[in-house]
Amino acid sequence: MYFDTHAHYDDRAFDADREALLERLHREAGLELLLDPGCDLASSRAALALAERFPFVYAAVGIHPEELSSCAPESLTELRDLAAHPKCVAIGEIGLDYYWDAAHKEEQKALFRRQIELALELGKPIIVHDREAHGDCLDTVRDYPELRGVFHCFSGSPEMAEELLKRGWYLGFDGPVTYKNARRAPEVLALCPLERILLETDSPYLSPVPLRGKRNDSGNLSYIAEKVAQIKGLSPEALAAAALENGRRLFGV
Repeated sequence: MYFDTHAHYDDRAFDADREALLERLHREAGLELLLDPGCDLASSRAALALAERFPFVYAAVGIHPEELSSCAPESLTELRDLAAHPKCVAIGEIGLDYYWDAAHKEEQKALFRRQIELALELGKPIIVHDREAHGDCLDTVRDYPELRGVFHCFSGSPEMAEELLKRGWYLGFDGPVTYKNARRAPEVLALCPLERILLETDSPYLSPVPLRGKRNDSGNLSYIAEKVAQIKGLSPEALAAAALENGRRLFGV
């Protein structure tokens, strides 16, 4: 049984078959729990609406760094209101992305901090997007010792992972762990305790081998679990069961 702790089923890629697909994945593919994180106010509302329709689906609400330009002064007020929904279990997907936008680093940092402070105010964990911003992401979360959450699709160094793990963070592993050029992920997994591993698909993106280039969905968690289990020296079933409980513990579901 799986907990996909990061999948965007509100994405338009699922418009043609969203509800039928989720029902099939839950019934036939062992998808016990699912967390859909918002990337702006509209997708956060859509994720909550999906969580209302499916008992096994939960949502997070947040403003992704790529959506910086759409963030108005009143956006954080609405985000706070959305976060009060009983099926909202985290603030995310939030963080820093210097791959797509290296020209507005300070603005990204400010938005990241405002959402971290909202999460702390509400007592919720966060879901961190960190792309080519490892140092600044780590420096930011260091400033909030009580903060907890997951670094989604972790791509940092083993040294960064060690510091996050010491601080109580979880690490998310996605399709890229199955890629031939994955070098850091095996090193990070070697030092990551089993109780801090989360399994994610980032659907509809980041399909694992052997499905690269195709639309991703939670039915592909088995490929990720098999690879992570191989690195950890466990059976895929034991790995998936541990990751399921880890997700339950972090998100309180």
